[in-house]
Amino acid sequence: MSSSFGKNIRVSLFGQSHGEAVGVVIDGLPSGIPLDVNYLEAFLKRRAPAFNNLGTTRNESDAVEILSGLYKGRLCGAPFAAIIRNKDIKQSDYSQFLDNPRPGHADFTAQMKYKGAQDFSGGGHFSGRLTAPLCIAGAICLKLLSLSDVFIGAHIERIGNVWDSRFDPVYVNAESFNAIKSGELPVINNAAGKEMSKLIKQAAKEGDSVGGAIECAVVGLPAGVGEPMFEGLENRISAAVFGIPAVKGIEFGSGFACSSMRGSEHNDSFIVENGIVKTETNNHGGILGGICSGMPIIFTLAVKPTPSIAKEQNTVSLSQMKNTKISVKGRHDPCIVPRAVPCIEAAAAISVYDAFLDYKKYQ
Repeated sequence: MSSSFGKNIRVSLFGQSHGEAVGVVIDGLPSGIPLDVNYLEAFLKRRAPAFNNLGTTRNESDAVEILSGLYKGRLCGAPFAAIIRNKDIKQSDYSQFLDNPRPGHADFTAQMKYKGAQDFSGGGHFSGRLTAPLCIAGAICLKLLSLSDVFIGAHIERIGNVWDSRFDPVYVNAESFNAIKSGELPVINNAAGKEMSKLIKQAAKEGDSVGGAIECAVVGLPAGVGEPMFEGLENRISAAVFGIPAVKGIEFGSGFACSSMRGSEHNDSFIVENGIVKTETNNHGGILGGICSGMPIIFTLAVKPTPSIAKEQNTVSLSQMKNTKISVKGRHDPCIVPRAVPCIEAAAAISVYDAFLDYKKYQ
């Protein structure tokens, strides 16, 4: 399995959803930087399910155990290794899916590749549970980026057809992120958040689920960070966020809307403001030629509806090679989007920090 990411730092995730633990190993972190377990667990808490009919009832404390890489509260230069032990495990909930693959899940493709050797409980290594150690790595990279005044924040752009306000693509800043983290849902407009909650609860009541979109911004990144061609910022960010199982699409800046624009509409005019070259608008999403322009990096991700739903669906029996029906029981989020917000920030932080280390080689 390909479970590692990065060039200047190397992040490797391991574990299965219902195994003993999930964890992360990070090579290449700087030494001497203070790191507190409470900081990591506070970030992970934003990923935890809500107990208000908006999330799964699986109850994991997500206590971080650091095995290596920390000495007297500081990164010490050794590979950083940490685990989160899985506590609330119900393997019997998943025994059916080895023969009857769930629509929308990786059950079928995993069976075709690993021929029954895979751990199918809770989705095994394909599970969103692996975003917990991803968040450990991301939280560390967010801290390291903040030391250079680079900040990352995300919010729910929409759930179904209920839309939040959007970031100002030109003037979004670190202060814009603070209020988002304090509400029931990570949104800019709390009224929109209440409507989203209603929609999620209605989907759950109907035995169904709902998808949405997440908008993420990177602010403070200097012009010049990134590479052309295959190591461009879009490439690196996209590769990282697609490691989150529910992500199905991404666009930067105006994204697909640029296909219906003229050049005179889409081009962002350059200006000098307070001695700094900027653009008046930000259709380019802060990236030109794979390299940061100094404007906020803005990207939006499509997040699919939770595939595990109680509604009856068509599937097959792989052992009998005939059609059958399936209704997925167990503990599942009616909407993945709220819990995915910090995961997107984490994946973005890992990829941006990795690119930032390339940039520092030229300085």
